Amino acid sequence: MKLSIVIVNYKVPHLLLQCLDAVEKAIQCMDAEVIVVDNNSNDQSRDLVSTYFSSVIYIANAENVGFSKANNQAIKIAKGEYVLLLNPDTIIAEDTLKTVCDIADTTDRFGALGVRMVDMKGAFLPESKRGIPTVWVAFCKLTFIHKLFPRSTFFNAYYYPNIKENEPGEVPILAGAFMLINKKRLQEEALLDEQFFMYGEDIDLSYRIINQGMKNVYVPTTIVHYKGESTKKGDMKYLKAFYESMLLFYKKHYAGSFPLWFYPISGLIHVYASIAYRCRIKRTRNRRAKETIVLSTNQYSYAEIIQQIEKNKGEKNIQLYHPNFGFSV
Repeated sequence: MKLSIVIVNYKVPHLLLQCLDAVEKAIQCMDAEVIVVDNNSNDQSRDLVSTYFSSVIYIANAENVGFSKANNQAIKIAKGEYVLLLNPDTIIAEDTLKTVCDIADTTDRFGALGVRMVDMKGAFLPESKRGIPTVWVAFCKLTFIHKLFPRSTFFNAYYYPNIKENEPGEVPILAGAFMLINKKRLQEEALLDEQFFMYGEDIDLSYRIINQGMKNVYVPTTIVHYKGESTKKGDMKYLKAFYESMLLFYKKHYAGSFPLWFYPISGLIHVYASIAYRCRIKRTRNRRAKETIVLSTNQYSYAEIIQQIEKNKGEKNIQLYHPNFGFSV
C-alpha cells in the first residue's frame, strides 16, 4: 500500500467530516487507507464517520491519551509506505496527496514532507516551515522579537526565512498538521515521542529525521488549516502546553546546555503572552461584522474552494456548505 492517512480527532465532528470528504476525493485513484483515532470526544463523531465513511478504520479511545500517543496507535497498524499525519481542521485539494507522494518517490533520502498552509483568511501560516528552535531562536519567538524582523535569518530563524513560502526546498522542521512520513525507511523512528502530550512532537520528530541523515522537504502545494479549532490556541491550557513542550525539547536534545536564566524568563514571557492574547481578543470583539459568503461543495471542488479562500484575503467570512451532510462549517 502506498499511503496511510492518520487523523487524530478531538471534539470537532463537522470539521472531521469535511476533512474526510476532501481526503476521500483525493485518494480515489490511490492505494490508500484512512485511520481516525478519536481521543474520547464524547460527541457524534463516531456515528457520523460510520454513516458517511464506512471504510475508515476508527479507533475510539476511552480517554484523551494525547496527540502523540493517538498518532502512534495508528502508525503502528498503518500499512502504507508513507504515513500522512493530518489534522481534522484541514482542507486538502483533490490532487494534493498524489502530488506529495510523487515528490516523495523522487526525493533522495526522503524522510518527511510538509506543505504550504493558509488559514481561512487566506493568510500564509509561517509554521509551515520552521528552523530548529535553539535557545536563541525560541527566545526571539517567545518574546515576539521575530515580528520586528520577519525576513531576518538571525532574529526570525524560527520561521525559516531562508526559503520563501512559494519556494520548495529542504527545511529543518515541519508542521504536524500535515506531515508525510517515510514509514518504510524510518520504521520505529516514525513514531512520535509520547512525552509530548500536545505540541512539540512535530519539532522533535523533524529533528530526529534530519539527525538520521534524511531530508525534511517543504513544497508550496497549498492546503487550508483552520488552525486551533480543536485546541483553542488562545486559552491558558494551550500556552502552558506550548511552553512545557519547548522545555521538554531542550531537556531531551540540549541536555546540559539549557541556561538557567531562561526558566524565569520563560515564566515572564508566559504572563506577557497571556495578556497580549486577551488584548487581541478584546480588539477582535470590537471589529465590525463581515459579510459571509457560502460555498457549496456540490458546486465547488476543494481545489476551487482553497483558491477562493486565498483570493478572498479575509475580506469576507467564508462558510462551506455540505449538502450531502446537511451542515455548514
